[in-house]
Amino acid sequence: MIQLTPKQIEYIENADHRWNIKSGAVRSGKSFVDTAAVVPERIIERKGQPGLSVVIGVSKSTIERNVLQPMREIYGQKRIGQIVSSKNTAMLFGEEVYCLGAEKVSQVAKIQGASFKYCYGDEIAKWNKEVFEMLKSRLDKPYSCFDGACNPENPTHWLKEFIDSGADIYLQKYTIFDNPHLPREFVEGLCMEYEGTVYYDRLIEGKWKRAEGAIYRKFADEPETFIRPVARENLSRIIIGVDFGGNGSGHSFVATGFYPDGNVQGLMSRRYMNADYPKGIDATLLSELFLGFLKEVIIAYGIPGKVYWDNAETVLGQTIRNACRRSYPQISVMPALKKRIKDRIEHTIRIMGAGQFSITKDCETLSKALQEAVWNPKAKDDERLDDGSSDIDTLDAFEYTIEREIGGRARIKTFDL
Repeated sequence: MIQLTPKQIEYIENADHRWNIKSGAVRSGKSFVDTAAVVPERIIERKGQPGLSVVIGVSKSTIERNVLQPMREIYGQKRIGQIVSSKNTAMLFGEEVYCLGAEKVSQVAKIQGASFKYCYGDEIAKWNKEVFEMLKSRLDKPYSCFDGACNPENPTHWLKEFIDSGADIYLQKYTIFDNPHLPREFVEGLCMEYEGTVYYDRLIEGKWKRAEGAIYRKFADEPETFIRPVARENLSRIIIGVDFGGNGSGHSFVATGFYPDGNVQGLMSRRYMNADYPKGIDATLLSELFLGFLKEVIIAYGIPGKVYWDNAETVLGQTIRNACRRSYPQISVMPALKKRIKDRIEHTIRIMGAGQFSITKDCETLSKALQEAVWNPKAKDDERLDDGSSDIDTLDAFEYTIEREIGGRARIKTFDL
């Protein structure tokens, strides 16, 4: 039996506007009420009426994970079908529903001009703004409406401007404490992970708060408390990240160790500045420097399994790969994913807050980079300051080693309510 919280019941009773938006904390129950009750009811009551029913998310994969699969667990596979890639549709309660990714305006442009009788929006604040602007003109039926949920971002974000615009909007705000189904230890753990950061204000208290000051405040305040010895016998794998800098910058190498319990440890970091070499650092010298770093890591901790390099510099990356292949053919060398910087930052903050992150004394450049990292005070949106005053190269190199962990297993069990 589905048990709704008082907050979720309040939404069902009051969400009768053209735009119905829930904004607030993670794990607060915003999406559960939609997948359990709101979306099915909206689709069924408009069945047979003119117009399209649409689900829009960051991507089709996030729609499947955040919307369709939770609905399938409640209503079964017969009522909740799979997305047909060739048509971008899925059968939901006997209705053909378009499922579109909002990361690119071209995805929604495929049905530009169509009229929407219903639209559900997942993670709205992460959409391309143009997609949202296009959506406004599509809800043109007397019975058209939109339901959606988001986590807060910067108070100057385009979605916040729309929410405050005076349009026909029902807005419901959530904090993590609005979900009584969450175990106390889970809430306490999540609060600890984000404590002292902008993410606490946004993802715990549900506030649209500006990012400012030190990014990794907990680390910057007491960097020495993060230094720990390496349990070499317990390391499950070692990954190296490589970032290539320009003429006024440097090339950075970071080796990161991973443990079976989810702990992450910076093992070794180096930065080589072009200005320190009379002729600069060419591809040949860069390969020599990298092989020297790799040898140090192997002697101290063992052979890394993978090396990820900055995929914006293909020639240098291939040079590194070829040099590594000749000496250590068992090591896989490939381009980094380069996920969104904001996502990489949030993941790092979480593992720090959870007590899952540490470094060795041989990570001086990484330690300094984490201490100096600050938000750009002039940027409209969240942006890491990159004006040469801090070591962005080393941060990037480190993040290439952990970015594949983003969205993976969490330290604390999560719950769907």
